[in-house]
Amino acid sequence: MIIAEKKPIEEIIEEVRNFDRILILGCNECVTVCEAGGKKEVEVLASALRMYFITQGQEKIISEHTIERQCDHEYLEEIRKDIDKYDAIVSLACGVGVQFAAEKYLTMPLLPGVNTICLGANEDRGLWTERCQACGSCVLARTGGICPVSRCAKRVLNGPCGGSTDGKCELGPDTDCAWQLIIDRLKALGRMDDYEKVAPIKDWSTDRAGGPRTVTREDVNI
Repeated sequence: MIIAEKKPIEEIIEEVRNFDRILILGCNECVTVCEAGGKKEVEVLASALRMYFITQGQEKIISEHTIERQCDHEYLEEIRKDIDKYDAIVSLACGVGVQFAAEKYLTMPLLPGVNTICLGANEDRGLWTERCQACGSCVLARTGGICPVSRCAKRVLNGPCGGSTDGKCELGPDTDCAWQLIIDRLKALGRMDDYEKVAPIKDWSTDRAGGPRTVTREDVNI
């Protein structure tokens, strides 16, 4: 799941200050689950903006709408008939949704209302933790299902590093050493032989650092 967090209201106010007719556009997918950009968050942000501009003596029309997905042409079409009613759209989708909407409505300013953080998991109510960096070359089969790319601060593929102490990362006592987690998992699986194998040099050309990717149906065997 893509994890995002709300932008500070002060930042959004500055972005929309010069627009009079603003649409707050939510997304019913990942940002709803992580409580950053769903219908509830759209309502809260719209109310906060209305209240602020009223106190400033400025007349603004703040509208609200939430669609199923902003990364899908079909759902973005929902707002086409009303697009001319607005001067700008504040999108509460992840960075993918913001860019996709901007490409679809070329003359409409698209302003992000959230910061996209990572790909993560919901551990508890209000607690999401990074689990994947979408590197494009998964090593989880060798590491017991625990990702050293996203969970090791140094992306060490043969670990742990010299900074690991008592199962904790040198970043601090609250950060687990990813490789200690991997070792514990491999022990539980009876697969410590995998730990003894030296990992080959990773092909980082599939990572985001290798440039943006386009994936076709054939690529994913659909």
